[in-house]
Amino acid sequence: MNSSVSFFYFLSFLTVLSAVMVVVSRNPIHSVLYLILTFFTLSGHYILLNAQFLAAVNIIVYAGAIMVLFLFVIMFLNMKQDQEDSKTNLAKVAATIVGGTIFVILFGAYRKTVIPTYDPQTFDSQVGMIENLGSLLFRDYLLPFELASILLLVAMVGAVMLGKREIGERHF
Repeated sequence: MNSSVSFFYFLSFLTVLSAVMVVVSRNPIHSVLYLILTFFTLSGHYILLNAQFLAAVNIIVYAGAIMVLFLFVIMFLNMKQDQEDSKTNLAKVAATIVGGTIFVILFGAYRKTVIPTYDPQTFDSQVGMIENLGSLLFRDYLLPFELASILLLVAMVGAVMLGKREIGERHF
């Protein structure tokens, strides 16, 4: 067996295990840490697919910034164990129904999936590189890219305006 194939199976097993632990974990802090491990293993999959830029962005944006935000929110909410026990049976039944429905949909999509075979004559090793991504982004998707940058700029200005203190306002 090829070493990259065995590494793929190892990463897949670790990804599924850490994703299950995100859901099963009773402590929200442990759940976030398992989610960070899931993001790192997904970055390993990106590296196996020769998409090093996506792997780096996944680690920087999701495992870095988003997970720090999740940790701060969880610590800010200060959830107690007595709140965990107050969940009604209706919420548990609804969660089971939604989870089962998602499982059936994913299983149906998996059954209809056709996995292409590897053809070394048509394989392009540069498909996931940043140069190709940049040229595609700035050639075919220039308008959505610029609109997203304007939207982020407006959101930053709005956040500054909302956070600005007025003259005579009390400081806490």
